[in-house]
Amino acid sequence: GAGKRTFLKAIELRNNMTEAEKILWNELRNREVFKERWRPQHPIDIFIVDFYCHKAGLVIEVDGDIHDLQKEEDERREKVLSEMGLKIVRFGNDEVVRNLSTVVGKIKELILPQKGIYVFS
Repeated sequence: GAGKRTFLKAIELRNNMTEAEKILWNELRNREVFKERWRPQHPIDIFIVDFYCHKAGLVIEVDGDIHDLQKEEDERREKVLSEMGLKIVRFGNDEVVRNLSTVVGKIKELILPQKGIYVFS
């Protein structure tokens, strides 16, 4: 449901990921670690989420310092995405860079495949 401008912005963001986003993307796209397909900088409605797994209905956001200044906007965005049936999880840039294995473990805990059905904890 995203418009052309949102898609073009997503392409721009995909080509200019932060260092933390690049590090996490290297893990998410590894099918040996995560069996399902992840999409980086994916447009959903009027939003662009950092990472999205359609089958799991999971959005991952990697937040830098700017998010300290836009808490209300982030809350509004999360509310809309949640109403669409999506689960949103946030990690800070530092958390991804310094504790990647912990971040990957948390993501794995959120996605529990049981007979092809994903259950969120």
